[in-house]
Amino acid sequence: MRRFATHATHAPDTLDRTWDWRRRAACLGMDIDLFHPVGDTGPALAQLEEAKAVCRRCPVRGECLADVLRVESGWGATRREGIYGGLTSKERWELVRDRRRAAEGLAGRG
Repeated sequence: MRRFATHATHAPDTLDRTWDWRRRAACLGMDIDLFHPVGDTGPALAQLEEAKAVCRRCPVRGECLADVLRVESGWGATRREGIYGGLTSKERWELVRDRRRAAEGLAGRG
C-alpha cells in the first residue's frame, strides 16, 4: 500500500502558500490507489464511491478541484485520471467542456 501526503501527484515536494490547503485534505496519509480505481464497473465502482466519500467530507474539496482543473487545463480527456475534488476524470472533463460552451455562448451574445 502506497501512502502519500495527499493523492495529488502533481504537487511540488515543498509546500508553499499555494499548496498549503493540502495539509488540511481529508485524503492526507491515505493510500493513493484508492483515488485511482481501475475501470468503472464491478469492484471499481465501490472504490470510486469510497474515494468520493472521502472527498465529500473534505474541508478543502474546492481548492483541490480548482487546483486540478488548473493543472489539467489544455489537457485532453485521455490525460486526466483519478478522483480529485470529488470528481472523476470524466466528470472533470465534462465540467470543463460545459464551462467552455457556456462561455462561448455568452461571448456570442455580445
